[in-house]
Amino acid sequence: MQLPFFFTEPLSAPETSVTLNDENSKHIVQVLRMQGGEQIKLTDGLGNIYSAAITDARKKKCTVEITETNIVKPPEKNVCIAISPVKNNSRFEWFLEKATEIGVSEIVPLMCTRTENRHFRYDRMHSILISAMLQSQQAWLPKLHEPIKFADYIESLKTKAAGKFIAHCEEDNKTSLKEILNQSANQLINRSSILIGPEGDFTKEEITMALQNNFAPVSLGNTRLRTETAGMVAATILLID
Repeated sequence: MQLPFFFTEPLSAPETSVTLNDENSKHIVQVLRMQGGEQIKLTDGLGNIYSAAITDARKKKCTVEITETNIVKPPEKNVCIAISPVKNNSRFEWFLEKATEIGVSEIVPLMCTRTENRHFRYDRMHSILISAMLQSQQAWLPKLHEPIKFADYIESLKTKAAGKFIAHCEEDNKTSLKEILNQSANQLINRSSILIGPEGDFTKEEITMALQNNFAPVSLGNTRLRTETAGMVAATILLID
């Protein structure tokens, strides 16, 4: 039986006794009804997995003693999905959850000209990533960036030469993302960023800006996909050989 798995803020190097937050304490003591001496696991989302024993089972301030630390190497592939939030929050939350489960490293909420939902609840979205990381038994939490304007994000990657893609719906010359990754010259692209546009797609001006900054135009398949679906398809292609 797997031990209960919880998130903790990064620990100081010599720290062995940890007081958990109210939410984790309540879940351990009131929901799971765990008592002193029982074992749990913790992660800080930075590659550390801690084995711990409960030393004080209080429902608001449960204290544990770290007994073992295991370090998990970061994923070999660093995939960043820069994606526009969509009108339906539940669909975007679904994307965040599934992207975390399959191992995306970074998620950038991209504010485009046609982005309709500009109210981004960062704390809620971050908590969804944490839950998905724990559910999938991972030790690395995707980095969730603050929302950024399209032009500013393009500028931030100006010096990056390879591994930059844009998936848009215009009938321009586009290459299958799978095909690009299958080419021998591109097999070593382990750090990649892909732009996924809002409902209504990127504007022509945004597409031109991306192409002028060396983003390769790519196709994700033969059908037109919803924003959140496109984000998942792109992540899957970039992460899975």
